[in-house]
Amino acid sequence: MTKIDVLQLGLLGANCYLVRAEGEKHCAVIDPGGDGEAILAKAAALGLTVSAVLLTHCHFDHVGGLQPLAAVAPVYLHPGDLTLPEFLTAGPLPPANHLAEGQGLTLAGLVITVFHTPGHTPGSVCFLTGDALFTGDTLFAGSCGRTDLPGGDPGQMAASLARLAALDYHGQVYPGHGPATGLDQERRHNPCLREVAGA
Repeated sequence: MTKIDVLQLGLLGANCYLVRAEGEKHCAVIDPGGDGEAILAKAAALGLTVSAVLLTHCHFDHVGGLQPLAAVAPVYLHPGDLTLPEFLTAGPLPPANHLAEGQGLTLAGLVITVFHTPGHTPGSVCFLTGDALFTGDTLFAGSCGRTDLPGGDPGQMAASLARLAALDYHGQVYPGHGPATGLDQERRHNPCLREVAGA
């Protein structure tokens, strides 16, 4: 089972997730949106060591706390977001490992699969591990990410949402903002998913 702790960070309240397998003493941090020292302190309070930092995308509200974490753990991002202007990333990004579609990562006792889901940004990705799907700003409870910022693309977003709607997955969704939800619930009620699924 995936163990998840969530912090809401930064001015936009982005969700930062500390994830690991049950009983694991290492964790992966997904989207350190602000106050990296607070993230490290939270991990320490839980008795955890941060062993990796995973970015669903590289907008400033999801990477604002990255620097202290990058000093202690490897960073993973999709290279598509290296094309984003620096005003969206709050400055240059640190050296990182590049993620690819379908890649499998073994981190913090979990096997994590990468889905490239562009639309919100060119390098947006989702992470699936067993009973948890982390969707960044691709899919929210009841809505989806905006596509009007540089690098956004409505057509790509529609294709990415259609892909999520078709996944053989029935567990929880942990988005970049707002509450967790279930993918089956979003298939039934989220107008963004219903539209791309032809409902």
